Amino acid sequence: MVQRRWCRLAALAAVVVFTACEQAEQLQDRFRDMTPHEVYQARLGDAGLAETALGRDWTEAGRAALAGPTPVTLPFQESGHISPEVPGAVAYRLSIPRGRRLTFHVSLDSEEGTRLFIDLFRMPQDEGDPLRPVISSDSLSHTFVHEPWRGGEFILRVQPELLRGGRYQVTVSAEAQLGFPVEGHGMRAVQSLFGAARDGGRRQHHGVDIFAPRGTPVLAAVAGSVRRVRVTNRGGKVVWLRDPVHDVSVYYAHLDSQYVRSGQRVERGDTVGFVGNTGNARTTPPHLHFGLYRRGPIDPYPFIDPPRGVLQEVTADLTLLGDRVNPANDGVRLRAGPGLRGSVITELDGATPLRVMGASGDWFRVRLPDGTNGYVAARLTQPLGELADEDEDEDAAG
Repeated sequence: MVQRRWCRLAALAAVVVFTACEQAEQLQDRFRDMTPHEVYQARLGDAGLAETALGRDWTEAGRAALAGPTPVTLPFQESGHISPEVPGAVAYRLSIPRGRRLTFHVSLDSEEGTRLFIDLFRMPQDEGDPLRPVISSDSLSHTFVHEPWRGGEFILRVQPELLRGGRYQVTVSAEAQLGFPVEGHGMRAVQSLFGAARDGGRRQHHGVDIFAPRGTPVLAAVAGSVRRVRVTNRGGKVVWLRDPVHDVSVYYAHLDSQYVRSGQRVERGDTVGFVGNTGNARTTPPHLHFGLYRRGPIDPYPFIDPPRGVLQEVTADLTLLGDRVNPANDGVRLRAGPGLRGSVITELDGATPLRVMGASGDWFRVRLPDGTNGYVAARLTQPLGELADEDEDEDAAG
């Protein structure tokens, strides 16, 4: 009964905190600065270009990309081509669980001085709210890092300025926000989880236990300052770190010995102590009790658990970017994302001309004549060839 009540209270607290974050972001939306993309769009209007055909096409390309982003799983990499003559933009939908650090690199091979607008948006909880800019830039090539405290859905959009384009590359990956706190060990060493009953259900476990031989170095999971080094009845020899970037306190308990002093500055990976079983853990094998606190206890597991997945090398033929291909046969499937897990949009007729817009792994991102976008396996396509191009030109002229 006590455990169920505690779980309900914890769930209610999480909802309250989440709602408060949403309300704070809504308030920030009202007073934020314009993004470089928004400033550029406004300047197009001031110059009388926004209502030209090209100006409208540029604006619509950016809007359409946000309205229909490609869902991708991380890590992800894509090379593509945006034609300078036809305004274009690409967008990807990313799901970032809590505890992940997002890193993305975007580059464009184009004329010197070209502006490339790169925008990362958080999708709001309420569909009626606007997308919330998180990172915005007009750099031609840059690496960005974002560490959301709470998980969510994000959209990454890439769009060059009007009448500029070229070959671009987007690489997106994720990793655990915090370093693993026990040297030479990983998640298999975690054997007691957050929320487990203690003292016959009278209290809950506010951390995770990481088992390792006595004397194994315990590492700073973050860069920060040592708040307290002390000895308590429950935690034994403990160390508290303060991380100002994430606004979180990190707790290490049951140490065999401490290696830092109060007020000391530490970097991620520095030794703060050594695994032991002091305090109320003296009857258990040596282990580290690792906890996080931010307006109360937080489950540290997702913050130290590294994501799985391997970045797929782009093996599709990049010389075909911007060219047209055909499906190798009838029934080739057009998918919403690269890979067999992408939902099937339609099955293609072998005579359907496809414009190759990008390549990810061994998949082409293509555009159909009706404007539909999707992915096909590169091995299931074949170039139209010069003869086919000439025939089509003659048909158009005739």
